[in-house]
Amino acid sequence: MEYSISPDGEKFKIPEEEDYTREYERLEKLVTARREEGFEIVVVMGLGFVGAVMAGVVADSVDKKTGKPAKYVIGMQRPSTRSFWKIPLFNRGLSPIRAEDPEVAPMIERCVNKKKTMTATYTYDALKLADILVVDVQCDFLKQELGNLRSGYADISALETSFKKIGEKISPHCLVLIETTVPPGTTEYVAYPLLKKAFRARGIDEEPLLAHSFERVMPGKEYVRSIRDFWRVCSGINKTAREKVATFLSEILNVDQFPLTVLDRPIESETCKIVENSYRATILAFLHEWSLFAETNGVDLIKVTNAIKVRPTHSNIIFPGPGIGGYCLPKDGGLGIWADKHLMGFENDIFKITPQAIDINDTRGLHAARLVRDALRNMGRIVAASQVTVLGVSYREDVGDTRYSGSEIIVRKLTEMGAEVKAHDPYVQHWWELEKQDTYPAVGASWSRFFRNQEELSKFRMMDDLEEALKNSDAVVIAVRHKAYLELDPDEVVRMAGSPLAVVDCFGILDDARIERYFELGCEVKGLGRGHINRIKDKVRKRI
Repeated sequence: MEYSISPDGEKFKIPEEEDYTREYERLEKLVTARREEGFEIVVVMGLGFVGAVMAGVVADSVDKKTGKPAKYVIGMQRPSTRSFWKIPLFNRGLSPIRAEDPEVAPMIERCVNKKKTMTATYTYDALKLADILVVDVQCDFLKQELGNLRSGYADISALETSFKKIGEKISPHCLVLIETTVPPGTTEYVAYPLLKKAFRARGIDEEPLLAHSFERVMPGKEYVRSIRDFWRVCSGINKTAREKVATFLSEILNVDQFPLTVLDRPIESETCKIVENSYRATILAFLHEWSLFAETNGVDLIKVTNAIKVRPTHSNIIFPGPGIGGYCLPKDGGLGIWADKHLMGFENDIFKITPQAIDINDTRGLHAARLVRDALRNMGRIVAASQVTVLGVSYREDVGDTRYSGSEIIVRKLTEMGAEVKAHDPYVQHWWELEKQDTYPAVGASWSRFFRNQEELSKFRMMDDLEEALKNSDAVVIAVRHKAYLELDPDEVVRMAGSPLAVVDCFGILDDARIERYFELGCEVKGLGRGHINRIKDKVRKRI
């Protein structure tokens, strides 16, 4: 007997063959009742970071004329040992994802238990019941070398498997909306042929109704709003599909304040998402170069960028920190490059900037680790004999999402160098990338394969208490701009550590006064893009 275990340790038995018939009968009964009430049936395939919240947004929507619910949602998740636990939790009204947004959990509970507009299932037969199918199946880009995007490849196997199932089950009148970020051309060159072949095998002559629309999800305190109250881009494979997807999105999203953009072809919508994220990644990589310049030439890049922001046309300039993270920016450019070669069949080498930008961002954390080494060395210490505390492990401030965070590269490199590393983050209880590195995010996909000595992280656990995390530390890395770290007092940090320590600021958090105070306390300070620190050090040393 197989079980799926939730992050909290609760065990759920994997369904057996006889369970599937009963489950479909349950769904049929629910759907029949809802159709009689005039509901449209929406199946959301994939209850992950995006799918779970999207399902809730659809189920929580109301008809804009009547003010009453009009969509009944079936969230579908395949019954693997890794993720089946999401379904029974969902059906209790519990969110399968941890989110900082206080709206997520109440929305799911409300839709499941009070409004009765949502349920979850594991059977693919649910697809038979769909008027609209939203596909949120993960499509990853697997890197084979750190800092060499070109050696990686897009893993669309789960998406292909899903579309084979979809083609076998759905009604020909069902609108299939791909919401997953995919390689440009996936809708037209992968999904459409699979659906067309499946329809033909079933004796269906009609054209599949296939569309694409990407979300702009921002994990954090406005997670729901980033789906519901934000601009959307969509497209369809034909006129009917375009009209249907525009209607559906207009019914569930706040398009009055955030109008839809309807493009002609799915490849345009798919490209839009890739270019959007690649642009941001490129700007960050560009600033990495100037960050290194600043460090070696006595320039404070924080002051420089703040001066630039005064100009309205440059107000969104971004300090790069220890590298970009999250699920999208580190991979999306790779999806485009892969698509050009493997979906479109071109052998040209048109992409120069995009892969280089991602390579630079992926390896910026290595530079942060080297600053730790240098700061310790200036204190007469070596990394291999030091305890290092990393403050912040999520990919950006005030969220708990650790996917591809710059902090992971810092920790892995310091561990490779022999350091004993501890970490604290007010938003993260478990850092699965380290705690389950043999199997997370998938077997053979962990970034542990790019570094030596990673077995030392097998017992890694996040530390809940900041003082305990800093105790006896030789160095501290402020890696994320969490509110809890913005005003840390140097005297308190040194007190908690028990003695002067090396301090590395990855995000320009420390102002000059606090940098100066650290030096007065006998500490060593380094910072990404903070070349002026040596002037402050010299000033203090002359005074002392």
